[in-house]
Amino acid sequence: MTKRDYYEILGVGKDAAVDDIKKTYRKLAMKYHPDRAAPEKHKESEEKFKEISEAYAVLSDEKKRAQYDRFGHAGINNQYSSEDIFRGADFSSIFEDIGFGGGGIFEDLFSGFGFSGSRPSSRGSRRGADLEYELLLSFEEAAKGIERTIAIKRGDPCPACKGNGAQPGTKRITCPGCRGSGQVGQSAGFFTIARTCDSCHGEGEIITAPCKKCQGRGKVLVERKINITIPAGVDNGSHLRVRGEGEAGTKGGPRGELYILIRLKPNKVFERHGNDVICKVPISFVQAAMGTEIEVPGLYEEKIKMKIPAGTQNEKVFRISGKGFPDLRGHSKGDQYIRVHVTVPTSLSSEQKKLLIEFSKLSDENPKNESITEKIKNAFK
Repeated sequence: MTKRDYYEILGVGKDAAVDDIKKTYRKLAMKYHPDRAAPEKHKESEEKFKEISEAYAVLSDEKKRAQYDRFGHAGINNQYSSEDIFRGADFSSIFEDIGFGGGGIFEDLFSGFGFSGSRPSSRGSRRGADLEYELLLSFEEAAKGIERTIAIKRGDPCPACKGNGAQPGTKRITCPGCRGSGQVGQSAGFFTIARTCDSCHGEGEIITAPCKKCQGRGKVLVERKINITIPAGVDNGSHLRVRGEGEAGTKGGPRGELYILIRLKPNKVFERHGNDVICKVPISFVQAAMGTEIEVPGLYEEKIKMKIPAGTQNEKVFRISGKGFPDLRGHSKGDQYIRVHVTVPTSLSSEQKKLLIEFSKLSDENPKNESITEKIKNAFK
């Protein structure tokens, strides 16, 4: 697949200074870092993050940039291995400064490249995994916002071994396979590509006597209750992030995040369209013809009073401003729409028929001598 132009990827000109390239990369890294993405967006964010990181690694290096400006991608691919493209690029200061751990993300995303020049050793701390919790809310709860206590199961550091994984009284030992580096070399033509050690899985250490409580994992499954605040206006499918409430990290690494996936229960009265809500309200033929005042259901009040003008037609829609869902990004609210449905009587008494026939004669609405029942039915076809 043809690679995109590095300058286009970062959105900078070909005369951009290194400092400008670094600033631009920082902004894009903040936007596309997988730690900031919802679980279903992780793969997409990883691919975008790889793309912008490769562009930054080349354009921030004077020699690589000159080679790229002269020969394009062919000049880079012919001159540098996948590992050497990233070697020497200053990633660590960027990620430390913006609050992300550089080691974990580069371990996960670039391990296939054998990249190790500017990332921390694989033996370093790692961020814990993210968790997702599905929360079911009613329309009213989503409209008003709520506080809720939820219970989640997650991996916490083992209290017996303090997260070390080794049986208390014993220690981890240096891995003989990689001699503690966490990586072993593999020859590939003129290059030696580093890969994760199979014996210690990149840890650089092995456990000879695993902790009996956690079987050497360093974590145990616990249930934790967490108080969360759901803001007013959330919609079905929304993700809310609760920082630092995911799985515990390893070797002192930070916890992952907890993502709350919002699901809304179906509502018998309202339909939601963005921040607006729609409800259908029946009115009688007489109310539609003569006008009236009715009460309709509301999200925030038990009932809302509204006027029906004389001569209202079937399926007429009325709007009540500011009675919909709040906007999560502002202070405004959507509107409530009321669609009226004029109901036609299914049975009439003799007296009612006489009155309607008289009404028809007075208004000269029945030139074809149709029955009043047929007349009403035809009016609403």
